[in-house]
Amino acid sequence: MRVAMRRAAHQIFDKPLVLDDPIAVRIIGPEAEARISAERAKYFGEASQAIRAFMAVRSRFAEDELARAVRRGASQYVILGAGLDTFAYRNPFPESTLRVFEVDYPATQEWKRKRLEAGRIAIPSSVTFAPVDFEKQTLREGLLNAEFDSGKPAFFSWLGVVMYLTEEAIASTLGFAASMPKGGAIAFDYAVPRSSLGWTQRMMLDGLSRRVAAAGEPFRTFFNPAVLAARLKNTGFHSLQDLGAQEINQRYFRNRADGLRITGELARLISAEI
Repeated sequence: MRVAMRRAAHQIFDKPLVLDDPIAVRIIGPEAEARISAERAKYFGEASQAIRAFMAVRSRFAEDELARAVRRGASQYVILGAGLDTFAYRNPFPESTLRVFEVDYPATQEWKRKRLEAGRIAIPSSVTFAPVDFEKQTLREGLLNAEFDSGKPAFFSWLGVVMYLTEEAIASTLGFAASMPKGGAIAFDYAVPRSSLGWTQRMMLDGLSRRVAAAGEPFRTFFNPAVLAARLKNTGFHSLQDLGAQEINQRYFRNRADGLRITGELARLISAEI
């Protein structure tokens, strides 16, 4: 919900939009929308703006890479840890071109369905919910149960998830994605090791780490960019893009009058083709 509220805040406060998401405000509901407006000042501190910018741009990056994959022949979009992601409800591609599979924990997915109903957001026939409890089944099993076609190219987005997983779980998911037919890709964000950060960024990471740990979801895995790139290539991916703050700002936030931009090098965006 907090991530969705930041995407909604981007729609409310920022112009021009980096992520044009007309569903973002509706899915959080009127109470959360009112809270954003009432707490406007909280959203305009430097750190808050940077976090909001990253939440918006990682979705934009994934959707940009998805469009490129569709042009190469990908016909399935798998959203891993979908949360309140809204792409499936504003999907610009015909059902015959792209099917969307939302993968999430069953209880989380049921909660999302209630948010969709409350927001009167129609569920298109092109979207399939794939509830997966990773303690009981694999990603492959969950997707195949949802009629995912492992013989067709697929694009995977994996936003706000990798840093919370073990290396074993990450390797398993990457291996599954890489086993798909050529033409697909994967896009995700990841966190870099604390040792690679400056003093200020270390303090920010430490504060954030304490908050997520207190919420029961501690950070588990960090990647050195060069090591991650080598791992992806060894797994079978190619044509990598790995963007830090400078590259993200140059691509998505250049010449803005409102100062919205990414700061620091804690998190990066990466995509790789299959």
